[in-house]
Amino acid sequence: MQRLMCKGKIHRATVTKAELDYVGSITIDERLMREANILPYEMVQITSLRNATRWKTYAIPAPAGSGEICLNGPPAHLFQPGDTVIILSMGLFAEEELASLKPRVLFVDRQNNLIRVEKHSTSYEGMDVLSEN
Repeated sequence: MQRLMCKGKIHRATVTKAELDYVGSITIDERLMREANILPYEMVQITSLRNATRWKTYAIPAPAGSGEICLNGPPAHLFQPGDTVIILSMGLFAEEELASLKPRVLFVDRQNNLIRVEKHSTSYEGMDVLSEN
């Protein structure tokens, strides 16, 4: 069996631009892409905290350290500069790959400067999990 898992997340990033007249995609500061394990042209999901819009597109790098988060093409109608978003990178993993999967969650400030990175486990060990008893 394969499972669709979160492998990287940029939590509460701020949209810096929205460019309708572009071929599509999301432009993300290259440093944030690297830290979140997002490759150029990888599919990502962007969710708006303002209006709950969810959009999937591919990521392209902006200059490292620029803090840029730009929605290009059609999503420019749905996401505006100043919006807070969550960017998820997902992947399909075989059961035997899950033990080594360490999803990374990036926390950024309002200028999209990296504050900290958390590495998580995909096992239940050390987690408070509700059981059906």
